Amino acid sequence: MPNATDNPISITDTTPQTHETNATPANGSHDLSQRILVVDDDARLRALLQRFLEDDGYIVRTAHDGSQMDKLLQRELFSLIVLDLMLPNEDGISICQRLRAENSDIPIIMLTAKGSDADRIAGLEAGADDYLPKPFNPKELLARIKAVLRRQSRELPGAPSQQIEVVTFGPWSLDLSTRTLKRDGNVVTLTTGEFSVLKALVQHPREPLTRDKLMNLARGREWGAMERSIDVQVSRLRRLIEDNPSQARYIQTVWGVGYVFVPDGAAS
Repeated sequence: MPNATDNPISITDTTPQTHETNATPANGSHDLSQRILVVDDDARLRALLQRFLEDDGYIVRTAHDGSQMDKLLQRELFSLIVLDLMLPNEDGISICQRLRAENSDIPIIMLTAKGSDADRIAGLEAGADDYLPKPFNPKELLARIKAVLRRQSRELPGAPSQQIEVVTFGPWSLDLSTRTLKRDGNVVTLTTGEFSVLKALVQHPREPLTRDKLMNLARGREWGAMERSIDVQVSRLRRLIEDNPSQARYIQTVWGVGYVFVPDGAAS
């Protein structure tokens, strides 16, 4: 008999609804700080994901909408949010935008309906770090969670680094050891995805990077196959750091190639 987790959960999910509890890691494979918040209005899906992730050692809390999510965020600290796009009252895009506007840099994996490019791009533009179309294999979600948390752990303060830790360009400074971007001393919050892309760019100044190379530098091979993902992250970065995003000085387009970081803001 095949394992239900080997197939898309919308087809093979036979898990009965259970009470949503804060469970103890089953196998001790993760640090206790690795707490996952699953936000989805499908109680059956929440129960399945909670059990599946707890079996891998995570502490999991669940919420059926943005209001319940807010209450949990006020009481507890989470390492990552799995956020459904289609939610009652406030959709996932609005929730993601609101969290980023509140300077929250908690990693967010967006669950998008039907896997359409429009949904994926909207999620990334709202500040999501990754996306996964429904129906999906729970093992793929688990792999993406691990990848995002692994990237974040490499980027946390105190993580070992053998490279230049602070890069300055114009009024900006990017501290690679603390994952902090500042303009004239004022901190500007970056999502995990934005930091990964900006870090890759500043570590290769004046070197034209193809989209494929930039994706691999930023996230290894964990990004996914959709090339426009990198364009969305670059667009978000330009809105953050460029005085005129339509005439970028620092992150310039190299037509037919990709992008290049110009630290002195010189014309290309």
